[in-house]
Amino acid sequence: MASRPSTELRLIFFGFIILCGLGALVAKLWWEQVARGQMWAKKIAGRSEVTVRIPSVRGEIRDRNGVTLVANRASYEVDFYLPDMVRGYRREMGFTPKVEYLATVKQMKTKQKVEDIVKIVNESVIPRLNELDLAKDYNSEHLQKHWRNDTLVPFTYEDELDFNTIAKFSEHDVGLPGVDISVKPVRQYVYGALAAHMLGYVGAPLDVNTLPDISQYTFYQPDVDGKSQIEASMDKYLRGTPGKRVLRRSVKGVIESEESLDPPKQGDTVYLTLDAKIQYIVEQALRHPQLGRAAAVVVDPNNGDILAMGSVPSFDPNVFIPSVSPAAWKKLNTDPALPLVSRAVSAFPPGSTFKIVTALGGLSKRVKDKSGEEVSAKMENSKFNCPGGISYGDHYFKCWIADKHGTHGTIGLSDALRVSCDCFFYQYGNAAGMEYIDQVGKILGFGEPHNIGLQDLKEGVMPGPQWMRTKYPELKWTQAYTANASIGQGYVLASPLQMAMAYAAVANGGVAYEPRLIKKVETPDGKPALDDNGQIAVPEEPKVRGDLRSVVSKEQLDVVRHGLWQVVNDAGGTGAKARVKGITVAGKTGSAQATDRGKEDMIAWFCCFAPFEKPRYAICVMVQGGHHGGGVAAPVAQYILERVIGLEQGNYNVELAKLDPAWNPNPFNKIEALTDYKNAGTVAITAEPEEGADTHGSSSSKVQMGGNGASPDIRAEADARGRVRGGSAAQQARPAADNRNFFQKFFGIKQSSAPSPPKPSGTSGHAGH
Repeated sequence: MASRPSTELRLIFFGFIILCGLGALVAKLWWEQVARGQMWAKKIAGRSEVTVRIPSVRGEIRDRNGVTLVANRASYEVDFYLPDMVRGYRREMGFTPKVEYLATVKQMKTKQKVEDIVKIVNESVIPRLNELDLAKDYNSEHLQKHWRNDTLVPFTYEDELDFNTIAKFSEHDVGLPGVDISVKPVRQYVYGALAAHMLGYVGAPLDVNTLPDISQYTFYQPDVDGKSQIEASMDKYLRGTPGKRVLRRSVKGVIESEESLDPPKQGDTVYLTLDAKIQYIVEQALRHPQLGRAAAVVVDPNNGDILAMGSVPSFDPNVFIPSVSPAAWKKLNTDPALPLVSRAVSAFPPGSTFKIVTALGGLSKRVKDKSGEEVSAKMENSKFNCPGGISYGDHYFKCWIADKHGTHGTIGLSDALRVSCDCFFYQYGNAAGMEYIDQVGKILGFGEPHNIGLQDLKEGVMPGPQWMRTKYPELKWTQAYTANASIGQGYVLASPLQMAMAYAAVANGGVAYEPRLIKKVETPDGKPALDDNGQIAVPEEPKVRGDLRSVVSKEQLDVVRHGLWQVVNDAGGTGAKARVKGITVAGKTGSAQATDRGKEDMIAWFCCFAPFEKPRYAICVMVQGGHHGGGVAAPVAQYILERVIGLEQGNYNVELAKLDPAWNPNPFNKIEALTDYKNAGTVAITAEPEEGADTHGSSSSKVQMGGNGASPDIRAEADARGRVRGGSAAQQARPAADNRNFFQKFFGIKQSSAPSPPKPSGTSGHAGH
């Protein structure tokens, strides 16, 4: 009887403890679900939101007349959202396979473990794609690296889907988490290789993880970057504004609905100074079957606008979209003719076309009169004798006519330009003094950079005593160097663009404009785009670099202009093959010896402007491998001028069409004379008095070739683990899902039979990613 009260007390005590516990539980539930309910609701909502970044749409690039050169097109691709695939695999299998790799941690190589995404894809995704005949070989190393470094970025499994593949995906419910078809805007270079060296190309960003807005999204689809030329230099304006899509995901990871959509906005439109039809004419001219390495530039001498600029061989920037194959990239980079290089902005020895700079340098010379005032040296009245050669120190410099066993006799400046007498300019240049030649060269932009939006533009070399003291302090400038420079040899280097601009200044009466390739930039609503300071990004007004009239008079400049007129129109002129019926052309031929990557080369030049009375076009043509400017380069200029003038007068029409890359199977052939365009390979152009290369007494000049451009997005080739066609990867053994309950696992009871493969959970990807 004594123990009975004790038992009742214990029961009461335990009951009290239980009631207290239940009370505490109820209180806690009330606190979390009622008092703090709104806070948890917000957190749950935040976890169930999926934000997807939609890539921006790049602006178009157009010519001066509004002709679209670069646009956008839709590209369909299969994307893998890898985090969802890993989640789905873990949910089905109860684990995820791991793989080791070496990572740099605090500057030391350390072994790290990460999910074997290749195994996960091959076991959970590829079999279903194989069933539908949609599997494609891929690069497993690229996939694994992508998972380690770019987890938040969808992995592009297949791009540029054709209609049949899209139809299959649409017809069949793939039923796989993390697999989705998406449509993205990609670049389209409308006319293929047309103007490729100026337009450039785009590619994927080098490091997505460094992008400033990546933390704002669950899944990040990056914009493409401008990699070269106009695409790169105008990237900040061409790049549009990304969009954002907010999706609702259930607790099981299934996308249930779209919460909101903010569509991307297109970037600004960039207008170039190019005239697409003139560009087309130029590129057709450079596709003469004898031309393998050449360039041509057409500018407006009245404002410096670049109307056309072509280079051969060329390439089609569409091969870089959306990525370039390793084979195509290797072919472009190993081609000895350098198709990725723009010869129009590379620098070469200009030969006799540079003689206008020497002529103007002499005309600008000042001497002191008896009163001590500086007056013109009257070099326009100078005459020098050409005996076939002349010596400076221990160097003997021959005139080109000496090889033809002739001489030019005693001649003046205009006639020296007409017959391109080297001996005259050896003496004239030294009489003028290199400092005056250098002064004019600087006004015209030789040896100076031009900012036209192209990264590979070479500034060339405008040598002189000061330049030599800086570049080669161990050497001393002598009369021999001046003689060499006076005929555009020695250290002198200039690009076809620079030569075109120099002749444009002579054509317009002395104004040296900066070349201009970008005409204007407009926002999508047609307003001028503004820079970071709120100013108009690209003013349409031309920019003046210098003025020859500050150092020479109009009458002196007319002496040079008359000499250029004689080159084309007088008997004995070296540029007769540039004559165009109905208009008057003035110009200058040139030939030079050069060294290109250690090999001797010949460079043929012709620079001109027309119509002579009121010039509207200044043209420069350069041909590598050409031996004579008059017989090789002048006919190209004639072809261009005839059609440009015809286009202007309505007598010639250009139907723009997509151009394949210009390519010559024998780009290093020597060209003595160009065959007629109308009967290429059969009718030779009539021979005229012709200057040879300006090589006598000088060593070959090393050319400055432009760069090959930034590395594009190179497509990874399939490897062994990524070869899935025919089911090789799909047939890998897949561990069965462990469906035993807790007691079966605890007591080690095995499953009686292998279960059928579980149906994958989730949706067929992230709808609309």
